[in-house]
This record gives sequence, C-alpha cells and structure tokens, in this order.
Amino acid sequence: MAAKPRVFGSFDFDRDHDIKGSLFAQAKRPDSPFSLVDVSLKEAYPSDKWLEHAKSAISKCDLFIVLLGEHTHRAAGVLQEVKIAKDMKKRRFQLRRQGSNAKRVPEAGPIVNWTWPKLHSAIYG
Repeated sequence: MAAKPRVFGSFDFDRDHDIKGSLFAQAKRPDSPFSLVDVSLKEAYPSDKWLEHAKSAISKCDLFIVLLGEHTHRAAGVLQEVKIAKDMKKRRFQLRRQGSNAKRVPEAGPIVNWTWPKLHSAIYG
C-alpha cells in the first residue's frame, strides 16, 4: 500500500484551533486518505525563524490545505504560508465547513466543501 500523502494544514493560529482539531480527528481515522503532520508554527509571524520553519515544514509535505475560518483570508501567517506553497508548486486547496461563508484565500487553490467524500476526492483528485 502506498504511503498516505503528507498534508500541511494552514489555519488562522489565533482563531481556528477548532477547525484544526476537526481535521486532525479525521486524519486519525483508520480509513483516512491522508497523514496530517502537526507543523503548527508557534513562533510569531513574521520572524526569520518562523519563515524558515514554515518553508521547511511545507517542503516536507505533499499537499497544502488551507482551513477556512471567518478571518483566515486576512491572517498574515496563512497568507505567507500560501505564498511559500505556491512558490514550491505544492498542490493546494481550501477546505470550508458546510454552512460557512468563509472567504477565499487568494492563490490557495479551489474551495472544497468539507465532507468526507469531497475531502478524499480532493486529496486524490
């Protein structure tokens, strides 16, 4: 069996821990189509140390997912991580909870409405 793709999850660190927790819970399911690597960057943006840590973590992942919350489209760290992923030509998409009106993050790829089948399809699509 092929290894599961390693996913970098980008989210608004100050506001969206619940969204991150939901994705981690799904990643732990036995039938999960991906491995979510916890690379949450605790350092404050935009330090040089933070930037190097982000580049290293994103480079080690196969896929880049933005977890859309109400303010994610304005989160400085998310915007910088998206730029890094784009520069590295990482496949990207945005995951939006059902019923949410969260705004798109520019350059972060298409929006996928968060259901188990759609998430699976987006990862292997």
